[in-house]
Amino acid sequence: MEAERLIEAGRRALAESRGAPAIMAEVWQAQALARAVGGQLVRCGPAELRTEARGLGEIGGPGAALLDHPLVPEGGVRAAQLSEVAAVPRSLEALVRLLGDVGIALVGVACETEEEGLYWQCIEAIDAVDESVDRVHGMLRRLAEQEREREPDQERDGPYGVIRGPAGFLPGPS
Repeated sequence: MEAERLIEAGRRALAESRGAPAIMAEVWQAQALARAVGGQLVRCGPAELRTEARGLGEIGGPGAALLDHPLVPEGGVRAAQLSEVAAVPRSLEALVRLLGDVGIALVGVACETEEEGLYWQCIEAIDAVDESVDRVHGMLRRLAEQEREREPDQERDGPYGVIRGPAGFLPGPS
């Protein structure tokens, strides 16, 4: 399945989650999806994104296996369905939105829990989400730089390009 569809499915599932266990399962799903997108971009994405994509794919370390969360049903790992990242910039922007939603959800769980273990799990997950967002923003910056480099002949004189015509000239009735 294409990355944008999986990311949107993750956003919907997170929004519909009720209670800390369900939210934490969706947080885990989102982190697994971010790692999978990173891995896909390492294998098939633009060469200039591979370093950041590799970092995104490794967030959570070796202990972040795809099938180890107790609340995710067997065969229910969305990230395992990832087949392509068709529109890289749009997919990365969607991933940033999902990760932002995840961060907000984690803060909510951390603030509401009285379990010290769950609180620290949320704090560690928030750190991982922040690192993922930084990696994705890095890839988006690289893509924007690449786009600017492709158009070197285009003059840039401000946010609206080059404004031509004599200074002080205002068209209108004479």
